[in-house]
Amino acid sequence: MADTTRIQEHMEVVGSDGQHVGTVDHVEGDQIKLTRKDPAAGGQHHYLSADRVRTVSDRVELDCPADEARRSWRTESGARGGSSGSGRDAGGMR
Repeated sequence: MADTTRIQEHMEVVGSDGQHVGTVDHVEGDQIKLTRKDPAAGGQHHYLSADRVRTVSDRVELDCPADEARRSWRTESGARGGSSGSGRDAGGMR
């Protein structure tokens, strides 16, 4: 994991493939909170594990491709234990 103390507000976050994932809102503990105003965010904050950070320069580069990062991010409601929008619904499960 890279030095996440260097991550700053409004930095671009990209996957290992160089594709845009989001824009940093701020770091919360071991999570990177992405701004909801980014076009890729769909109007919601998303959270990525800081463990996924490979490098920090003028942008944050992750250790996985952008599509994998988007599949693994959690929404704000998911960060609190609610639905993450991932398609998994435990409503009918026992």
